[in-house]
Amino acid sequence: MAAFTAITALGLVLLMMLAELRVSLAHERELFRAGAIEAPDPVYSTMRWAYPGTFVAMAIEGLVTASPPGFFTIGGVVVFAAGKALKVWAIASLGTRWTYRVLVIPRAPLVTRGPYRFMRHPNYIGVVGELVGMALLVQAPFTGVLSIIGFGHLLRRRIRTEEQALGLQR
Repeated sequence: MAAFTAITALGLVLLMMLAELRVSLAHERELFRAGAIEAPDPVYSTMRWAYPGTFVAMAIEGLVTASPPGFFTIGGVVVFAAGKALKVWAIASLGTRWTYRVLVIPRAPLVTRGPYRFMRHPNYIGVVGELVGMALLVQAPFTGVLSIIGFGHLLRRRIRTEEQALGLQR
Protein backbone atom coordinates (compact mmCIF):
# COMPACT_ATOMS: atom_id res chain seq x y z
CA MET A 1 0.00 0.00 0.00
CA ALA A 2 2.92 2.36 0.72
CA ALA A 3 4.19 1.82 -2.84
CA PHE A 4 0.77 2.67 -4.27
CA THR A 5 0.65 5.84 -2.17
CA ALA A 6 4.12 6.99 -3.26
CA ILE A 7 3.56 6.25 -6.95
CA THR A 8 0.08 7.79 -6.99
CA ALA A 9 1.23 10.91 -5.15
CA LEU A 10 4.19 11.36 -7.50
CA GLY A 11 2.02 10.87 -10.56
CA LEU A 12 -0.50 13.45 -9.39
CA VAL A 13 2.22 15.94 -8.46
CA LEU A 14 3.91 15.59 -11.85
CA LEU A 15 0.58 16.05 -13.65
CA MET A 16 -0.01 19.25 -11.66
CA MET A 17 3.49 20.45 -12.57
CA LEU A 18 2.80 19.84 -16.26
CA ALA A 19 -0.44 21.83 -15.99
CA GLU A 20 1.44 24.68 -14.29
CA LEU A 21 4.12 24.55 -16.98
CA ARG A 22 1.46 24.97 -19.70
CA VAL A 23 0.02 27.98 -17.86
CA SER A 24 3.48 29.46 -17.37
CA LEU A 25 4.40 29.11 -21.05
CA ALA A 26 1.12 30.71 -22.17
CA HIS A 27 1.69 33.59 -19.74
CA GLU A 28 5.30 34.00 -20.93
CA ARG A 29 4.15 34.44 -24.53
CA GLU A 30 1.58 37.02 -23.47
CA LEU A 31 4.04 38.91 -21.26
CA PHE A 32 6.69 39.08 -23.99
CA ARG A 33 4.05 40.44 -26.40
CA ALA A 34 3.25 43.11 -23.78
CA GLY A 35 6.92 44.15 -23.59
CA ALA A 36 8.07 42.21 -20.55
CA ILE A 37 11.76 41.99 -19.78
CA GLU A 38 13.37 38.84 -18.39
CA ALA A 39 15.50 39.51 -15.34
CA PRO A 40 18.80 37.68 -14.96
CA ASP A 41 18.01 34.67 -12.79
CA PRO A 42 20.94 32.63 -11.46
CA VAL A 43 18.75 29.79 -10.12
CA TYR A 44 16.08 29.21 -12.79
CA SER A 45 18.06 26.55 -14.65
CA THR A 46 18.63 24.65 -11.39
CA MET A 47 15.02 25.04 -10.25
CA ARG A 48 13.80 23.48 -13.51
CA TRP A 49 15.19 20.08 -12.52
CA ALA A 50 15.42 20.45 -8.74
CA TYR A 51 11.71 21.10 -8.22
CA PRO A 52 10.45 17.90 -9.85
CA GLY A 53 13.58 16.09 -8.66
CA THR A 54 12.74 16.70 -5.01
CA PHE A 55 9.34 15.04 -5.44
CA VAL A 56 10.87 12.09 -7.31
CA ALA A 57 13.48 11.64 -4.56
CA MET A 58 10.82 11.72 -1.84
CA ALA A 59 8.66 9.22 -3.72
CA ILE A 60 11.63 6.86 -4.08
CA GLU A 61 12.35 7.07 -0.35
CA GLY A 62 8.66 6.45 0.29
CA LEU A 63 8.76 3.37 -1.93
CA VAL A 64 11.80 1.99 -0.15
CA THR A 65 11.15 2.80 3.51
CA ALA A 66 7.55 3.81 4.19
CA SER A 67 5.16 1.95 6.40
CA PRO A 68 1.48 1.59 5.53
CA PRO A 69 -0.53 4.78 5.15
CA GLY A 70 -1.68 6.34 8.39
CA PHE A 71 -1.61 9.59 10.34
CA PHE A 72 1.36 11.05 8.43
CA THR A 73 -0.24 10.21 5.09
CA ILE A 74 -3.42 12.05 6.03
CA GLY A 75 -1.43 14.96 7.47
CA GLY A 76 0.64 15.09 4.30
CA VAL A 77 -2.45 15.27 2.11
CA VAL A 78 -3.82 18.12 4.25
CA VAL A 79 -0.53 20.08 4.22
CA PHE A 80 0.01 19.49 0.50
CA ALA A 81 -3.55 20.56 -0.31
CA ALA A 82 -3.19 23.72 1.79
CA GLY A 83 0.11 24.57 0.08
CA LYS A 84 -1.36 23.93 -3.36
CA ALA A 85 -4.45 26.00 -2.53
CA LEU A 86 -2.29 28.96 -1.48
CA LYS A 87 -0.20 28.56 -4.62
CA VAL A 88 -3.27 28.42 -6.89
CA TRP A 89 -4.68 31.52 -5.16
CA ALA A 90 -1.37 33.33 -5.75
CA ILE A 91 -1.28 32.25 -9.41
CA ALA A 92 -4.89 33.33 -9.94
CA SER A 93 -4.17 36.68 -8.26
CA LEU A 94 -1.17 37.33 -10.51
CA GLY A 95 -3.08 36.29 -13.61
CA THR A 96 -0.92 36.45 -16.72
CA ARG A 97 1.92 37.92 -14.67
CA TRP A 98 2.63 34.49 -13.12
CA THR A 99 5.33 32.44 -14.83
CA TYR A 100 8.19 30.17 -13.87
CA ARG A 101 10.56 32.83 -15.23
CA VAL A 102 11.14 36.27 -13.75
CA LEU A 103 9.42 38.50 -16.31
CA VAL A 104 8.64 42.12 -15.52
CA ILE A 105 6.55 44.59 -17.46
CA PRO A 106 8.25 47.98 -17.00
CA ARG A 107 6.31 50.40 -14.80
CA ALA A 108 3.52 47.90 -14.07
CA PRO A 109 2.22 48.25 -10.51
CA LEU A 110 2.79 45.47 -7.99
CA VAL A 111 -0.06 43.04 -7.52
CA THR A 112 -1.70 43.68 -4.15
CA ARG A 113 -4.82 41.51 -4.38
CA GLY A 114 -5.45 38.00 -3.15
CA PRO A 115 -2.80 36.63 -0.83
CA TYR A 116 -0.47 39.45 -1.92
CA ARG A 117 -2.50 41.72 0.40
CA PHE A 118 -1.04 39.77 3.32
CA MET A 119 2.39 38.54 2.21
CA ARG A 120 5.00 39.15 -0.47
CA HIS A 121 5.66 35.63 -1.71
CA PRO A 122 2.62 33.40 -1.16
CA ASN A 123 3.50 31.26 -4.18
CA TYR A 124 6.74 30.16 -2.54
CA ILE A 125 5.08 29.55 0.81
CA GLY A 126 2.74 27.27 -1.14
CA VAL A 127 5.72 25.49 -2.70
CA VAL A 128 7.20 24.83 0.74
CA GLY A 129 3.79 23.48 1.79
CA GLU A 130 3.84 21.14 -1.21
CA LEU A 131 7.30 19.88 -0.24
CA VAL A 132 6.42 19.36 3.43
CA GLY A 133 3.14 17.72 2.47
CA MET A 134 4.80 15.30 0.05
CA ALA A 135 7.45 14.36 2.61
CA LEU A 136 4.75 13.56 5.16
CA LEU A 137 2.44 11.88 2.65
CA VAL A 138 5.04 9.38 1.41
CA GLN A 139 6.88 9.21 4.75
CA ALA A 140 10.20 10.45 3.42
CA PRO A 141 11.92 12.17 6.36
CA PHE A 142 15.46 12.08 4.96
CA THR A 143 14.86 13.31 1.41
CA GLY A 144 12.04 15.51 2.69
CA VAL A 145 14.34 17.47 4.98
CA LEU A 146 17.07 17.63 2.34
CA SER A 147 14.55 18.79 -0.28
CA ILE A 148 13.13 21.51 1.94
CA ILE A 149 16.58 22.79 2.90
CA GLY A 150 18.00 22.60 -0.63
CA PHE A 151 14.99 24.00 -2.43
CA GLY A 152 14.52 26.55 0.33
CA HIS A 153 17.99 27.87 -0.48
CA LEU A 154 17.03 28.19 -4.15
CA LEU A 155 13.80 29.97 -3.19
CA ARG A 156 15.68 32.50 -1.06
CA ARG A 157 17.94 33.30 -4.02
CA ARG A 158 14.95 33.45 -6.36
CA ILE A 159 13.10 35.85 -4.06
CA ARG A 160 16.14 38.12 -4.04
CA THR A 161 16.18 38.06 -7.86
CA GLU A 162 12.46 38.84 -8.10
CA GLU A 163 12.65 41.66 -5.59
CA GLN A 164 15.58 43.23 -7.43
CA ALA A 165 13.70 42.95 -10.74
CA LEU A 166 10.65 44.62 -9.20
CA GLY A 167 12.74 47.40 -7.64
CA LEU A 168 11.98 46.27 -4.10
CA GLN A 169 15.61 45.60 -3.24
CA ARG A 170 18.93 47.03 -4.30
